[in-house]
Amino acid sequence: MMRRSASKKAGQPNSTNSINFSPSDLFRTASSRASSKEMERIDNLFHSYANRSLGMIDPEGIETLCSDMEVDHTDVRILMLAWKMKAEKQGYFTLEEWRRGMKALRADTVSKLRKALPELEKEVKRPSNFEDFYSYSFCYCLTEEKQKSIDIESICQLLDLVLGSHFRAQVDYFIEYLKIQSDYKVINMDQWMGFFRFCNEISFPDFSSYNPDLAWPLILDNFVEWMQSKLT
Repeated sequence: MMRRSASKKAGQPNSTNSINFSPSDLFRTASSRASSKEMERIDNLFHSYANRSLGMIDPEGIETLCSDMEVDHTDVRILMLAWKMKAEKQGYFTLEEWRRGMKALRADTVSKLRKALPELEKEVKRPSNFEDFYSYSFCYCLTEEKQKSIDIESICQLLDLVLGSHFRAQVDYFIEYLKIQSDYKVINMDQWMGFFRFCNEISFPDFSSYNPDLAWPLILDNFVEWMQSKLT
């Protein structure tokens, strides 16, 4: 009986040949590997600041992070960082929140994170983002379950931090008013957002475009009356 030849005719495909990858396949593989390595570094950075028993970065960890970045923990950019992460609880970052923020900022080291802050600040200050950040900053300061308002002292600090660089005069006068008035002990979200709209829409300090018959929070009617009496 004749043995079957082990060789194949020239040009005949060999079924044992390895699969050929296209350049795009190779690029995707390399990109996926790099992304995996980046996520590993992001996770390692998280765990270097996280409270192990809590499984998240707590206020102490955030202060250490700020110290390593050489940024004060009261700097508005730390609040911007929380906004980028969509952090839900003040003073705490979960691993999921951390990953979201660091991946978006392309930061897997403290040095890269520090260098990303100026660009983050520009992003937040865009009109399309700033109103969302302003709203977020109020919600972020609601530290108790079912809490819907913030005390006047904290609101004054928050206004100065978040809005002071945009509407200096309005913020300074409103803070002065809040501190001397006795009708309100707390501010709610409607009043908080109302003041933002007020700063954007009302001419200051003549208030010529202010119409008290429109749906402004009562506290702003009172503020305008106080300002007008103060300036006459």
